[in-house]
Amino acid sequence: MTTRIDFAVGAPDRLRAACQTARKRYLAGQRLIVYCSDGNRLTAFDRMLWAFDETAFVPHVLAQDALAADTPIVLTAADPGQALALAPDAWLLNLDDACPPHYEGFARVLEIVSDRAEDKAAARARWRDYLAAGHQPQSHDLSRAA
Repeated sequence: MTTRIDFAVGAPDRLRAACQTARKRYLAGQRLIVYCSDGNRLTAFDRMLWAFDETAFVPHVLAQDALAADTPIVLTAADPGQALALAPDAWLLNLDDACPPHYEGFARVLEIVSDRAEDKAAARARWRDYLAAGHQPQSHDLSRAA
């Protein structure tokens, strides 16, 4: 299996765009594992999932939760390859600054990039790392879709 890597660039707010992506996956009946080794960022994403839209409900839990195998959106700061056992058909949403470990086990990896200089620099490094690993990442401009 070849992993498809998609970069969504030009997001005004990376975490808000990630919430919208998680909601789309949930509404489509698909599983998503969200990875970020930065516990503060993952906690901020967790909180934002509860509040980013007053009418939206996006069921999500941390990977170590007893309900993780039955919940559509699973958040993890640990190796996402371990969470893949909970949802073998899940896509991976990377909110980390580096490429996620063991991403090759996923059919698809989603990367969201904001307009912030630090975010773009980290995304460029991830893009190069994916290329070096033999992948052909795709880029989608969110600023044109708005």
